[in-house]
Amino acid sequence: MAGPLSGLRIVEFAGIGPGPFCAMVLADMGADVVRIARPGVAIDPNDVLARSRTVFNLDLRDPQALEQVLSLIERADALIEGYRPGVMERLGLGPDVCCARNPRLVYGRMTGWGQHGPLAQAAGHDINYIAISGALHAIGRSGESPVPPLNYVGDFGGGAMLLAVGLLSALLEAGRSGRGQVVDAAMSDGAALMSAMIYGFKSAGQWSNQRGENLLDGGAFFYDTYACADGRFVAIGAIEHQFYALLREHCGIAEDPVFDDQMDRAAWPLLKLRLAQVFRSRTRDEWCALLEGSDACFAPVLDWDEAPRHPHNAARATFLELDGVLQPAPAPRFDRTPAAMPVSSLAGTSEAVLARWGVASV
Repeated sequence: MAGPLSGLRIVEFAGIGPGPFCAMVLADMGADVVRIARPGVAIDPNDVLARSRTVFNLDLRDPQALEQVLSLIERADALIEGYRPGVMERLGLGPDVCCARNPRLVYGRMTGWGQHGPLAQAAGHDINYIAISGALHAIGRSGESPVPPLNYVGDFGGGAMLLAVGLLSALLEAGRSGRGQVVDAAMSDGAALMSAMIYGFKSAGQWSNQRGENLLDGGAFFYDTYACADGRFVAIGAIEHQFYALLREHCGIAEDPVFDDQMDRAAWPLLKLRLAQVFRSRTRDEWCALLEGSDACFAPVLDWDEAPRHPHNAARATFLELDGVLQPAPAPRFDRTPAAMPVSSLAGTSEAVLARWGVASV
């Protein structure tokens, strides 16, 4: 495959959520990722996170299959697993065993709570991991319950992306030292790290514990979403003075003195009601015609069907269709080593991959 990671070999143990997403991102960038799945697990073309890698269905309780996997690991640069602490060790595939076979191996471990700590063995999901980081408490409307931000913050931001950074960092270091290492990526750690700026604001007295009353959580009237005349929504983020001035001009409120003191927090609730009235005066498309593409920090709030059709996304080919499944295209972009077009997960090519990796079949 093309891409900046062409030539990199990764063994992935099939799981759900952040581990597969991390493997997908690395495969999109050209890494040769072999996915180990249980026997009988069929390939689902709707499973976008499984694209661009070969799937081996193996029973790891079979000594021959286990040895074949270890032979792949001997030739791999990195490994990705997302089981509870201790599971890989019980399978005979823990770091001690794998790194003894391949001292340069970077062993990536993706969990919610991490490899140690009081909660390490507890079950959980994204919502639980971001809850103890402080992030979940901050998301939602004033006076209402915290709102789960889908599973972006824990699974994909704090989990998969931090695992990818950890793997690539360790691979870079292994290229200098000749030694691999274990990467312990915990979603609870990652969600906390993603909150770094907010903790900085809190320390500076610029952020409170009151949900929905701060600059970036919907408390500010100039950083929020608003309903339009047709029931659709727009998003406004006019923080800087010059952008706010332009927003006022386009919205016809430049001469209204009530909007003059942008940073008077005591006035934010009233100004939000006033701005809501303004946006209800036109349809979303009419507001797009007035504001989109300007420096007013405006965008329409698009649903899953609309987003791929937006002219900006279309011009950048932000989405693609693969085997009839609409999905996001690889990102980021590289000018000299662009990623190849993703492909669906592949089955029935085990012999070719084994030959490519120099591993005997069983």
